[in-house]
Amino acid sequence: MENYPIFLLLTTIIMAAASSQHIPTTLEGPFEPVTRRFDPSLRRGSQDLQMDHPRLTKNVTSNFPEQIALALSTPTSMWVSWLTGDSQIGVNVTPVDPTAVGSEVWYGKESGKYSEKRSGVSVVYKTYWKSDRGCGFLIGLEPETKYYYKCGDSSLAAMSDELVFETLPLPGKYPPRIAFVGDLGLTSNSTTTIDHLITNDPSMVVMVGDLTYANQYLTTGGKGASCYSCEFPDSPIRETYQPRGDGWGRFMQPLTSRVPMMVIEGNHEIECQVNNITFLSYTTRFSVPSKESGSDSNFYYFDAGGIHFIMLGAYVDYNQTGAQYRWLEKDLRNIDRNTTPWLVAAWHPPWYNSYSSHYQEFECMRLQMETLLYQYGVDIVFSGHVHAYERMNRVYNYTLDSCGPVYITIGDGGNIEKVDVDHADEAGKCPSASDNTPEFGGVCHMSFSFGPAKGKFCWDRQPEWSAYRESSFGHGILEVVNSTYALWTWHRNQDMYQEHSHGDQIYIIRQPDLCSISSKVNKAMPGPPTSSVATAFSDRPLLPVFSAAVALVVGS
Repeated sequence: MENYPIFLLLTTIIMAAASSQHIPTTLEGPFEPVTRRFDPSLRRGSQDLQMDHPRLTKNVTSNFPEQIALALSTPTSMWVSWLTGDSQIGVNVTPVDPTAVGSEVWYGKESGKYSEKRSGVSVVYKTYWKSDRGCGFLIGLEPETKYYYKCGDSSLAAMSDELVFETLPLPGKYPPRIAFVGDLGLTSNSTTTIDHLITNDPSMVVMVGDLTYANQYLTTGGKGASCYSCEFPDSPIRETYQPRGDGWGRFMQPLTSRVPMMVIEGNHEIECQVNNITFLSYTTRFSVPSKESGSDSNFYYFDAGGIHFIMLGAYVDYNQTGAQYRWLEKDLRNIDRNTTPWLVAAWHPPWYNSYSSHYQEFECMRLQMETLLYQYGVDIVFSGHVHAYERMNRVYNYTLDSCGPVYITIGDGGNIEKVDVDHADEAGKCPSASDNTPEFGGVCHMSFSFGPAKGKFCWDRQPEWSAYRESSFGHGILEVVNSTYALWTWHRNQDMYQEHSHGDQIYIIRQPDLCSISSKVNKAMPGPPTSSVATAFSDRPLLPVFSAAVALVVGS
């Protein structure tokens, strides 16, 4: 086992002693559940920024690039993507020729000196909207090195201003600070979140779904609402106003043009169009290393550094007989935990959630995949979807387990749908078994067969696996110290006005010697019966699944 870097730990201990603040570790858990109620002095939400807001308006002309964003490919390569041209909406849309504008990236280690030039590809996508997206692929990059770059089309004299990024370390070392944020949107709260996140100087950003919320708006006229189904009940399909996506790209550029952003899709990225076309904007706008990770889909992939990240899709087939599960099993089997000791997973909807909102919504996915992730020792799982913060005690199959992952819900980015404040264990707040139907997959709601929730759908108190929950907007920062220690800090938006203030902080500690794959085989819960596989992705209920902890409530 790797020795701890003593000087780092001593520095932390000294700082904590000076401030009389103890930072707990997961070794001290499981912790007694803690709830911090919504602060009534705060607003539960804020309205979306208008398209003429300075952070959303287009500030380049003609074919100059905008919405510039970085994404990791391999430890020595980087995607650079951008958009050019103007969006078109209406019945008489002029076709766009993607070859009319070139895609180039110039880059080098000195400002103003670009020793390398790469050509990329241009893509046009169409819902009720058209625009040209350029993408360049930078290879042969050195780790932990600062690069200066420009992108655009030099033949049209349409290159961006000079920008700069720093590459991440190779496996064996760790990115200094990784930011996690979900369900962001484009509100005033979103602005505070991103401004706060930037001040925390991340080296990478992980977006756990629900990015632009363009599907809160009608295609024609761009009229929006915090509750789409309430405001537009007669809409035959849930429309999507793509200029909101453009505004989001401009809003994010000060961050994404210098720090790689890795994304996973949420339900607001589905954007179902005519002919049942889905996810078109998401898959076109955002670059992910799917091919590099051996995946045949942009909906699940990994990006590896000193930490092995697994990004999973909850709105595509997650069944044990499907392609995603086979890919996941192969990926987990091939991970070298000596090189990348930390294993972090992310997907949009949480499996463990004590809020009324989305309570037990993705039990089908948990039943299909939890055992596999547990057996291979996933350390931390990040999700969004619920617009609040919650950190779990280590848990497996709803049972406290010192070898289970630490699940964290970070869907508190600040979107227009407001912060969630109701808990399923509060009187009158437990959803019915027919509520919280997922936008993809079946219904596998569970009644518990043990403890305070025995015989019930909801607990009658904060569940023991829920360590800390708070209704507030914010983001999180993960700082991996070495192969066993990582510091997790949740930063509430209101804390940006108070130095050294934060909402939740803990050292997450791995115990690989105690939590080996072989030690977990006997703990594996029984999976769904073979006959349930097909029904998990239909409108029919699953057949009953039983384990030591839970029993299925058949849903429709």
